Amino acid sequence: MKILAAMSGGVDSAVAAARAVEAGHDVVGVHLALSRMPGTLRTGSRGCCTIEDSMDARRVCDQLGIPFYVWDFSERFKEDVVDDFISEYEHGRTPNPCMRCNEKIKFAALLEKAVALGFDAVVTGHYAKVITNENGNRELHRAADWAKDQSYVLGVLTHEQLKHAWFPLADTPSKAEVRAEAERRGFSVAKKPDSYDICFIPEGDTREWLAEHIEMNIGDIKDTEGNVLGQHEGSQAFTVGQRKGLKIGHPAPDGKPRFVLEIRPKSNEVIVGSKELLAVEEIRGIRCTWAGEPVAQFAEFIQRPAELGAASADIDITSQVRAHADPVLSSAHLEWVSDDESNDENALRLEIVVRLKEGLRGVAPGQTLVMYQDTRVLGQATINRAYSLDRADV
Repeated sequence: MKILAAMSGGVDSAVAAARAVEAGHDVVGVHLALSRMPGTLRTGSRGCCTIEDSMDARRVCDQLGIPFYVWDFSERFKEDVVDDFISEYEHGRTPNPCMRCNEKIKFAALLEKAVALGFDAVVTGHYAKVITNENGNRELHRAADWAKDQSYVLGVLTHEQLKHAWFPLADTPSKAEVRAEAERRGFSVAKKPDSYDICFIPEGDTREWLAEHIEMNIGDIKDTEGNVLGQHEGSQAFTVGQRKGLKIGHPAPDGKPRFVLEIRPKSNEVIVGSKELLAVEEIRGIRCTWAGEPVAQFAEFIQRPAELGAASADIDITSQVRAHADPVLSSAHLEWVSDDESNDENALRLEIVVRLKEGLRGVAPGQTLVMYQDTRVLGQATINRAYSLDRADV
């Protein structure tokens, strides 16, 4: 097969490319230039996709004897990831830019270009598995090493994208084994630290970065009874579940810490309360996509004519709302509801409603809900609302 290896400059993508070459495929390495700041350099393990990373990727490709290219996707990255990140925070939501990058850049723009150039598949160093089921359809599953599993951030992949995705690290028992393999192959990235934090915020201070890109206005911090407890310098810089940075100046009556329960961008208010009030029992998600073909119960419902109030049958799933969170037992069904964002009063949108059988705390609108059955990723949705059924104030 003709393979395009997406080379981040890290150890995982290096070993993934090496395994593709070793398997006898015709492999070409490509590094994505996502920033137009030519002086950007990695600081330790902060950030990614920098000049240093590009040089590391080139060295690996030279050792493997494969062609290497740098593709400039910076404009699309700014529009689809950075601008989206800013917009979501402006509207009081907490986005996951890595999800958007995988969706819009690594497995949309990159794959689109790769297929147009005649490549059969794109290889990355993600820890996840794609299998073909008995019906010939592709499914996304968790990796063998659950500690490093990255199927959550790949939950945005569609059936068509999975046809052209290959993850050679899927069955690798541990990251330590990948590093050992890289060292045996003589790759200089063998001991390179993993990247973390948001790549376009290399200093790691999201609040300071947002203040440079969003107009912040002073507003009230209130409790659930509507009492004003203090003021903030911009509600957009907060997220649900946040404890630090409230600067209220006096303790709660019970002496316990307060947490952000809700952000209200229209009134520029931040609502705070006890940790117990962060408990969530139901999640509603919008913009659903399916990783492969939808499960039969959902597929049948989606194909029906949309009818306000119509709902599918419940199915048992596990839900994950953060990349490194534990999945929780849940049940889920689909509903057709009025689309408030449409100018057409008759327009409907599809929502997924997830009832949690186990507790979750601090779930924020804008986060991504990824749904599983056993190891299989069913799909994902953007969280529109997460709340306790016993609370009327949030």
